[in-house]
Amino acid sequence: MAEAHQAVAFQFTVTPDGIDLQLSREVLKHIYLSGVTSWKKRAIRFKVNLSIYLSIYLSNENNILFYFEQNGVLTGVYPASPSSWLIVVIAIMSTMYARIDPSMGMIDRIKTSLPVSEFMTVQTQTVLSAILFATGLWLSFIFLLRYILKALLSYHGWIFESHGKMSFSTKVWLSLVKLLSGRRPLLYSFQASLPHLPVPSIDDTINRYLESVRPLLDDEQYKQMEIVANDFKKDPAPKLQKHLKLKSWWATNYVSDWWEEYIYLRGRDPIMVNSNFYTMDLLYVIPTHRQASRAANIVHAMLQYRRKLERGELTPLRALGIVPMCSFQYERMFNTTRIPGIETDFVQHLKDRKHLVVYHRGRFFKVWLYYGGRHLWPSELELQFQRILDDKSEPQPGEIKLPSLTAGNRVPWARARLKYFNEGVNRASLEAIETAAFFMTLDDEAHGYDPENIRSLDLYAKSLLHGKCYDRWFDKSFTLIVYKNGKTGINTEHSWADSPIIGHMWEYVLATDCFHLGYTAEGHCKGDINKSLAPPTRLQWDIPKACQEIIEGSYMIAKGIADDVDFHDCLFNEFGKGLIKKCRTSPDAFIQLALQLAHYRDKGEFCLTYESSMTRMFREGRTETVRSCTCESTAFVKAMEDESTTNEQRLALFKKAADKHQNMYRLAMTGAGIDRHLFCLYIVSKVMGIDSPFLKQVLSEPWRLSTSQTPQQQLNLIDTQKFPKYVGAGGGFGPVADDGYGVSYIIVGENLITFHISSKFSSPETVGEFQTFFLSATFCEYVILTNKIKAIHYPDTEPCYFHTKNNNYISVHTNG
Repeated sequence: MAEAHQAVAFQFTVTPDGIDLQLSREVLKHIYLSGVTSWKKRAIRFKVNLSIYLSIYLSNENNILFYFEQNGVLTGVYPASPSSWLIVVIAIMSTMYARIDPSMGMIDRIKTSLPVSEFMTVQTQTVLSAILFATGLWLSFIFLLRYILKALLSYHGWIFESHGKMSFSTKVWLSLVKLLSGRRPLLYSFQASLPHLPVPSIDDTINRYLESVRPLLDDEQYKQMEIVANDFKKDPAPKLQKHLKLKSWWATNYVSDWWEEYIYLRGRDPIMVNSNFYTMDLLYVIPTHRQASRAANIVHAMLQYRRKLERGELTPLRALGIVPMCSFQYERMFNTTRIPGIETDFVQHLKDRKHLVVYHRGRFFKVWLYYGGRHLWPSELELQFQRILDDKSEPQPGEIKLPSLTAGNRVPWARARLKYFNEGVNRASLEAIETAAFFMTLDDEAHGYDPENIRSLDLYAKSLLHGKCYDRWFDKSFTLIVYKNGKTGINTEHSWADSPIIGHMWEYVLATDCFHLGYTAEGHCKGDINKSLAPPTRLQWDIPKACQEIIEGSYMIAKGIADDVDFHDCLFNEFGKGLIKKCRTSPDAFIQLALQLAHYRDKGEFCLTYESSMTRMFREGRTETVRSCTCESTAFVKAMEDESTTNEQRLALFKKAADKHQNMYRLAMTGAGIDRHLFCLYIVSKVMGIDSPFLKQVLSEPWRLSTSQTPQQQLNLIDTQKFPKYVGAGGGFGPVADDGYGVSYIIVGENLITFHISSKFSSPETVGEFQTFFLSATFCEYVILTNKIKAIHYPDTEPCYFHTKNNNYISVHTNG
């Protein structure tokens, strides 16, 4: 997704501390620190849980305390259960009374090591020894179950089998996984059982890389690339691979920590547009037009979700309903901020925070989220937000554009933070923002989908992505934006997680808002109003002229970036997933091939194409790249443009290209991708001071077409068949290359596909309207091809019409 922008030509500086022929001390240091980081995460997780536990205990919230204790224990012993410990103890005690020793003398050894006293009789020693042995046996059983489950989850043959055709061995495997997975798992139950991401072989990665660039190079260029790649394969690839193997054994994931650090946190360019991404509200529905009411219900639903997250009560996502996905990214969703640094940023994650910071018309307000040990009710939150909307006070000097510091270059922001926000009221106010549960903007504009305005979604997308460049806190894990007409959306900082994670939360929030909390007939939140609540607190600032100049400089840089972004959102509702599946192909492969044909018609050439896939079947897995432009897809596109090619030949090429794409996607999901492996090899080479022409070229190649599919219905909380208007519009991101496109799409139900297409006004190579038109026309051509129906082309000034075997006409419009 947006990480493709950061992955091109990134640079960092490392001074090697001695290199020998076997292992580099500097690389070993980095590997060691990666392992230490993994253990620190576990220690911090324990510390945060302990802090939450103590805060709950001290606040006498006994009900919450019970759930927290219970769920912590259940997760810690999974896939066993606490009751199984009692069963093992009773079984061991029973054998002792039957004069059978299943411990083979171990109970007696434990007994002899226990002290004898008036409080520790011989009988007590015997019982305690048996309990200790039973506990050790029970813990060994848990570790054995986890090891077996991890070994089973390392098998990925099932994912390569044809849809609807499951082999006997896969059926047996699924049964075993289901048997060992236990009952009612919690969010983090499977974490200890997930396998580590494997390191692909050098030969496989280089062969797949050469295959991926073959359609983009002529014969001479490809021959030269083969020479460079083979030279790399001989040396230094084996040396670099050795270090990666070592890291994969020591660290939890050999990619994720370096990916977060070097792709995100070390980037010194603005994160607004270049890294952050957005998520839209429901497409057709606005539950209430009252801004304060909508904000209150959304915030309350988020607090409910956060509580479930902290308790681990959310159900883990599982492929086929059985194979678990990693849940580690959820941990930093709330109470998290990206803190700027001179050379690198870092992510600050805190324990349960009890306040929210709201930005409205250039002013910052601190809103407490708890009252009397409970969350504020929606009606109480509505009162607080309405007080902010009714506040007529003016912004303080420098306050109105203060958030633009997070939108500009990172180094000026880091220096300003150290110099001007390190003491006094500025430090206190900045700390209130950075330690808040999340950030919210009560926007004074109205946005959303308007069928009468074909540009409405485009303007909505731009507002969510960058706003006015000074009304979002781009460093917070996410900024909730609520518009004056009740429409809402989210802007997400990318370093802490990927889009499916925030999408999971957003689905829960929208479903809770519309179907559980609801509104009164007048559009207000339900419930009584507690007017005794203390009003929100204005944050105070003392921003000198020199700092205001830095703020203005960051704003001008951010405004230049924002003004250059062109967005075209397309609602394609002529058909959707239902008809594509009737074509017996993957909807994602279908769309990716449509994008290839549309791009070729737009540019007259092929380009390196990035599609984001997930690697969450592995512990702490994030993403991998699928290189969608293949020899098979280019052959199909050329056949579509060649009038001498028959439809039967085109159909055969289409199926071959779709199968190839599906296979590459599966390889990426199972740890056999190309780009993350090459990325880590490049990191090792830089640390060791080795200059690799091959890696340098690979990591500097521009992704002129960057694509991503937004997941839909991860929770299945809304029945879209029963409530077809309650569908999301997905989200998007900025263009990756200056002369390329960023394309995000979401397959909504059976009859709608939404596209978010971004490019830059400054590039004469990208014109969004043509891309949208070509995409729409291409889609209908595919249906013609795959269903063998006849096309009728009318003049360019008219829409295109197609008719099927039943003579049902389909019209194609560029605005969907």
